[in-house]
Amino acid sequence: MRTLRPLPLTPQAFAPFGDVLDATGDFRLINAGLCQRHHDLATLDFGDARAGISIFLAQPRALPYSFDLIERHPDGSQAFLPMTEHPFLVIVAPSRGAVPQAFLTNGAQGINLHRGTWHGVLTPLYAPGRFAVVDRIGSTPNLEEHRYTEAWTVLSP
Repeated sequence: MRTLRPLPLTPQAFAPFGDVLDATGDFRLINAGLCQRHHDLATLDFGDARAGISIFLAQPRALPYSFDLIERHPDGSQAFLPMTEHPFLVIVAPSRGAVPQAFLTNGAQGINLHRGTWHGVLTPLYAPGRFAVVDRIGSTPNLEEHRYTEAWTVLSP
C-alpha cells in the first residue's frame, strides 16, 4: 500500500502548487479601524475567460483516505474558500502521475491552486463540506484527469 502523511499547510511548503489564503501576517485597517484587510493573497489566472464564484457542497471523507484520481485545470487557477471553520485535506502533485503530497489545513485557511496544478478532488473532513470556489468560467473545457494505477492512502498526521 502506498501511503502519505499530510503536512500542515504552510505558505512555504505549498508555494510550488499555489497560495495559502488566511488572515495572518501583514494587514491594513479599513472600515474605521474595525476590519483587518489581508490584501491580495492570491494570483488569480483565468486566461482569456472570466472569473466566477460557485458554491460546492462536498461529502466529507475520513482519514485514512484512499484515492487514485487527480485532476488539473490547464486554463485557469482555482481557489477554495471553506465556508465553515473545519480542516480539509489538500492533495497535490508536481506533475501527472508523480508522487503526490498531502496537506492538512488548520480550519481557517483556504487555498488557490495555480493554473495547471495537479490536485486531488475537494476533500472536506467534516460536514457540511461547503466551499466558495473562484475559478475560470469559459466556453472551452478546462479539466484533465489522471488515474494512478495503484491507489494512494493518506494516513492521519
